Amino acid sequence: MKFTQGMWRTREGIEFNWMGHAERVTTTDSEANILLTQPQRRRGDQLNKGTLTANIRSPLDGVTAVKLTHWDGADDPGPNFPLNEASPAVSIENKPAKSLIYSTGPLSLDVDTAPNSLSFTYNDITGPTARKLTSHSFRSLAYVSDANTSTYSASDELYAEKDNHILFALDLSVHEKIYGLGERFGPFVKNGQAIDIWNEDGGTSSELTYKNIPFYLSSRGYGVFVNHPGKIMLEVQSERTTRVNVAVQAESVEYMVVAGPTPKAILDRYTALTGRPGLPPAWSYGLWLTTSFTTSYDEATVTGFLDGFRQRDIPLSVFHFDSFWMKGFHWCDFEFDADLFPDPKAYLARLRERGIKVCVWINPYVGQASKLFREGKEKGYFVLRADTATRTVWQWDNWQAGMALVDFTNPAATEWYVGKLKGLMDLGVDAFKTDFGERIPFDARKIKYFDGSDPRRMHNFYSFLYNKAVYEGMQAHGKDACLFARSATTGGQRFPVHWGGDCESTYEAMAETLRGGLSLGLCGFGSWAHDIGGFEGLPDPGLYKRWVQFGLLGSHSRLHGSGSYRVPWIFEEKYPGEDEKCSKVLREAVRRKLSLMPYLLRVAAEAGEKGTPVMRAMLLEVPEDQNVWNVDTQYMLGDALLVAPVFDKDGWVRFYVPETEGNGLWRSWFDGKKTYSGGKWYEEQHAFDSLPLLVKPGAVVPVNYKLKDFEGDVLNGLELLVNGPLDSEKEVKIVEAKDVASVSKTLVVGKDLSVKGANGIMVKQLE
Repeated sequence: MKFTQGMWRTREGIEFNWMGHAERVTTTDSEANILLTQPQRRRGDQLNKGTLTANIRSPLDGVTAVKLTHWDGADDPGPNFPLNEASPAVSIENKPAKSLIYSTGPLSLDVDTAPNSLSFTYNDITGPTARKLTSHSFRSLAYVSDANTSTYSASDELYAEKDNHILFALDLSVHEKIYGLGERFGPFVKNGQAIDIWNEDGGTSSELTYKNIPFYLSSRGYGVFVNHPGKIMLEVQSERTTRVNVAVQAESVEYMVVAGPTPKAILDRYTALTGRPGLPPAWSYGLWLTTSFTTSYDEATVTGFLDGFRQRDIPLSVFHFDSFWMKGFHWCDFEFDADLFPDPKAYLARLRERGIKVCVWINPYVGQASKLFREGKEKGYFVLRADTATRTVWQWDNWQAGMALVDFTNPAATEWYVGKLKGLMDLGVDAFKTDFGERIPFDARKIKYFDGSDPRRMHNFYSFLYNKAVYEGMQAHGKDACLFARSATTGGQRFPVHWGGDCESTYEAMAETLRGGLSLGLCGFGSWAHDIGGFEGLPDPGLYKRWVQFGLLGSHSRLHGSGSYRVPWIFEEKYPGEDEKCSKVLREAVRRKLSLMPYLLRVAAEAGEKGTPVMRAMLLEVPEDQNVWNVDTQYMLGDALLVAPVFDKDGWVRFYVPETEGNGLWRSWFDGKKTYSGGKWYEEQHAFDSLPLLVKPGAVVPVNYKLKDFEGDVLNGLELLVNGPLDSEKEVKIVEAKDVASVSKTLVVGKDLSVKGANGIMVKQLE
């Protein structure tokens, strides 16, 4: 939210209350408290002016939290992000009326407390001298009053109520770039953008997004997490060109600076605090196929799809039933439409016999036509209106007619909702697509939650409660918990998998989808997927094949559309011969991913340990190469494989090969003889049987070409692909499909390519 009109003027109705003086400092063994005021030059300056109190603490080693409070008269209604806090050792050095230095791990906060000289400076103190990361300089901390509101009435004179915001601005250095803030589909580098952290159902071609995460990562070696679940407004070098301005309409807000110095170290600390990414089961890495959204289907349709994949020898792991597995207007009653699926239990059993896992679409809404509506209303399981004399369920028609919203702040309502899912799991359902969760009302005058939560703070946080309920309900039922979730906020990484939402069927949308996934990965989300082929519209065969190549080189892969299916033979009528061609590309892509399972399971386990995503922005792996900080049309799949999807109908692709230690040669996955020097851009044209997929110099990639399914034994047939020569021994950790969270075996590959730790392992040097 922009409060100013350039450097000299403020917008009409805006009043700044800038903090410029540390009036009083108190400390304990672990915290510091500073009373901040406007500059104090005479006794009268203490009158008719508000203050901010800054409480400084450390919830985790290398993380400094500052809570800014204007008025403290209200109880905290919640919700609040659940955090994994500790009691790290801190150092506090207070020199009255001079300075306060608060240090935790590699991070220090230096506060100038001399009269009327207020500033905050965050430093990296790991080197021989402190290195500035960011700061609050002159006029960077304020509470802001806004008369541009429907509640403000000038006739109230002295008592006219304005909206209050807390504003804090963090300085940016020359060359500094900002990343993250959720799954954002616009420019990968966030400098110059105005961003609201506010979940909305806006598709992928707009500034709106389903997954808003109040965390950003800086190229200068730190991260910033705003510990507030409500709406947060950021001006990233877009109001003041030397700052990130952060505004929250609230009386208090806490932000945390997270030390690095590397992007991986920042994510490690951030996910240690907010939750490590959950680990999906091995079977979920296989190909998912859906009925698509508004298409017509029944048992015969689904069976025909499965037969078609079998006939074309395309491995399929999961079949997803989208919305119309339930009767229209009944979403959600969690019952298969009996007209289309007369005996769902028997049918799901037949799918299991084929080796197919089953996923079904759900959302947190209950339409009035559903028989569950009456039950939920009578038992008080829905969000209620706050502006009626009698108990009234909040309803609207903007999705399902007369729909209500399940109140997950009510433990009984959560148990009730999960109980309906238990019935589906008993039928044989293995996963749930937790769609929606963004269209959540937020006006406290109109709605109320069971536990009294602030509706504005619940708007984003609702997605956390929704996905948590389903995920933990699956775990309690003994299932390998796996979601296909669209909405998220901080902590949502605990409940994988998330997918990118409704994209168009264009090359441009494929590129924006990648940008969204890379941004989300920089917020600690380990697993991610997207609608292969695009959701809206029907891709042409070329785009379909390019998206298939891209989609099968990620953590999770799903074919999904809106009004048309994504089976490869859908193009045959209009494009004769494309059934065979599309099927070939898809078959090869699935088999390639299957062979990579030993590698992908290890990479995913790293995500669970350190918060580093499976699909990684280039800056995560090679931050020392300054050229990669702007690259957003390629990525690293784990630490060893560079992927550059083809976003051009004629097959042209331009990609950057980064410099690495030792300046070894990168090699093509498809042709090991083809090499690439680091520090250079390349432009190539690729047919549909390849794309730029490069192996990093010195990498050892475990593969298994004998695997027949994604839950197979990765050791039986394991091979190690080496892009040598090796300058030292290399450890290769093996994670097996039956236990995705543990390393079952550690192999050591010598410089002479000998292997310790297991017998019969074939080593192949790429050349």
